[in-house]
Parts: sequence; structure tokens; C-alpha cells
Amino acid sequence: MRSAREQRYGEEADVRGAASGPASGRDATVTAEGLPEWLSPVARAAATIEPRQLSRFLPPESGGRQSAVLILFGHGPRGPELLLMERAGTLRSHAGQPSFPGGALDPEDGDPDGPGPVRAALREAEEETGLDPSGVQVFGVLPRLYIPVSGFVVTPVLGWWRRPSPVGAVDQAETARVFTVPVADLTDPAHRVTTRHPSGHTGPAFLVENALVWGFTAGVIDRLLHYAGWEIPWDRDKAVPLDWRS
Repeated sequence: MRSAREQRYGEEADVRGAASGPASGRDATVTAEGLPEWLSPVARAAATIEPRQLSRFLPPESGGRQSAVLILFGHGPRGPELLLMERAGTLRSHAGQPSFPGGALDPEDGDPDGPGPVRAALREAEEETGLDPSGVQVFGVLPRLYIPVSGFVVTPVLGWWRRPSPVGAVDQAETARVFTVPVADLTDPAHRVTTRHPSGHTGPAFLVENALVWGFTAGVIDRLLHYAGWEIPWDRDKAVPLDWRS
């Protein structure tokens, strides 16, 4: 089932820190100028948050595949919302999981320690969802994190969907669907659970839009809600099991 809000927002935007003036296309400018007031707590958190505050899985000193994801906030009929996609069930890595748009850096994206992650996040979002990157304002870049199961070193890029434009699954072989989730649903304690993997790993998750959002994506959302001051107390003993294929 597709969300009623499978469409989008934004205007775009150097890397790690505020620059002046929003840009367009796949420019790597990062600026918090002109954001809606409700996004200010996220921008403030992004400017100060430390890697260990986001995840216990941090990149190794060497190795790993450099990648980036776009955490895109828009404003829909029910207020602030977040863009997610569901990966195709046939993929070898993270099959069937809801996730942020994103993927590995290409050489043309540039320096992984410079503008590369911002450019990669916007490029991948366009390739996967049809997102027009000129409608996105990038307002923050979070510390690099690590996904041990796939070896990806991931830079989360924060965006504001300033100008709406349609989105959907561009290639069904890679993306099953594209959808938006109201932040109100993500903060609702009724939609919050803890996942338990047979390996013993536990983590936060969200039951939203006919999907279980868990793993890396849920962990980042959980921390953003917490440090933005949006978190509402929820029952962490409410558990959902995962199987070995997850």
C-alpha cells in the first residue's frame, strides 16, 4: 500500500557546517538558512552530535565502502514527515527493508571527506525515487556510521524538502515502494517497538505505513527524535522478533 504522501518537498544545499545561501541541483552546499522553525531542533542537534551518540557501530580505521543516505524532511497534510523507501526483496543486501534513499559513492561524487557524501545522497535519491535534487536544501551532515553486516561506511545527509515534486519507485528491481511517514507517527508510542534478532542484537523499530522500520534506519531516526527533543516515552519491552534472514 502506497502512502497518501508519495510526493516531495525541498531546495538544496558544502559539507559539515553552515554555509551561506541555498543552492540548486547537486551542488554540495550545506546551509540551515531559511529552514522552517520546526526543523531548528534537528539542525541544532546535527551541529553538535557525536558519533557515539548516534550508534555504537562506528567505521573502522580503514576499509569499508563509502556511502551516504538522504534523511529528507518535508511537510505534508499531517505536518512534518520523513521520506523512506522499501528495498526490493530480491536484493542481496538488506532485501525488503525500509530505508533512507542512498547508496555508495561514485568517483564523480568527489572526495568522501569533502562534498562527496552530499552529492552521492542526492544522486542516489534521484536514481531510486525520482526525487528532483534542486528541490532539496541540505542543512546538515551527521558523523559517519558503520553497517557491519554489509561493510558500508555511511554518512547521513539531512535535507529539507523545500519544493514539492512527485516520487515513486524508479526501478522495481531495486525499490519496491517509496513513501512518507508523518513524524507524529514516528513519535507515537503506539508505533514504537524493540526488535530482537536471534543473534541477540536488539534495537528500536517503528511500525508505520504497513512496514517495520528497523536496523540502521530505525536507529538513526530514534536518535534524531531523541536529540531533537521530539521523543515521547515508549514501552521498550514491547518486542518484535526478527528471523535469521533479516
